Amino acid sequence: MAGQAADSRSSTSKSSMSEFWHGARFGLPVCIAVSPFGLLFGTLAVENGLSVLEAVFMSAFVFGGASQMVGIELFGQKVAPWMIALSIFAVNFRHVLYSAAIGRYLAGWPLARQAFAFFLLTDAQYALAESQIQSGRKLTFARYMGAAVTSYLTWVATTVIGAIFGKLIPDTSAIGVDFLLPIYFLGLVMDFRKRPLWLPVVAVSAVASILAYRFVGSPWHVLLGALAGVALAVILPPSRSGIGAAPAQAVENRA
Repeated sequence: MAGQAADSRSSTSKSSMSEFWHGARFGLPVCIAVSPFGLLFGTLAVENGLSVLEAVFMSAFVFGGASQMVGIELFGQKVAPWMIALSIFAVNFRHVLYSAAIGRYLAGWPLARQAFAFFLLTDAQYALAESQIQSGRKLTFARYMGAAVTSYLTWVATTVIGAIFGKLIPDTSAIGVDFLLPIYFLGLVMDFRKRPLWLPVVAVSAVASILAYRFVGSPWHVLLGALAGVALAVILPPSRSGIGAAPAQAVENRA
């Protein structure tokens, strides 16, 4: 019996490692896409007065590319701390929507695993998780972490490189590096173009965001644009197939 139990544990361990590396390979394109942003953040953080250690600390514990960009732009200005925190929340509001969308698939995981999963939840990680679910694959903890951890380590490592060597680039905007973020988000949005109500929700969000940017200002246009899209999705009747519905076999209550 003891031997059988040991064999079972060994088999489970090998299966988990296989799932982890599968997730890591699945997330490799994300690491490639994340690298320029990490380099850019490290460069801009030092340009705005942060030390290399402070920049790396921020990437390691905040782990939110767009919100980190907003933060470093406001730190050096005469802005109240509560205003900085509120601005970062506005930019990161989309993560509330992400967590609500995939939280039901993580409900059966232990709380500690859920905490790790939500901390590592980014735009790309959400897209990868949804892709796995929609294709009928199980969203296991090992596979989720395989993709998430590689992205996290890539983000922190590229922040270090950008913070140390970024000063060699005299003007990041001159070579168009600052335009990478909009292109990245556009790619994520287009990946969901086959979803029901995609076009009207995206159109309303875009128009609301542009108007908010014009009349309210940044970064509130991010929050207001997202709320407009959510409001439209609530008002419009769902399709018969269900919005964002996932196959039942894709939900795994135990990782």
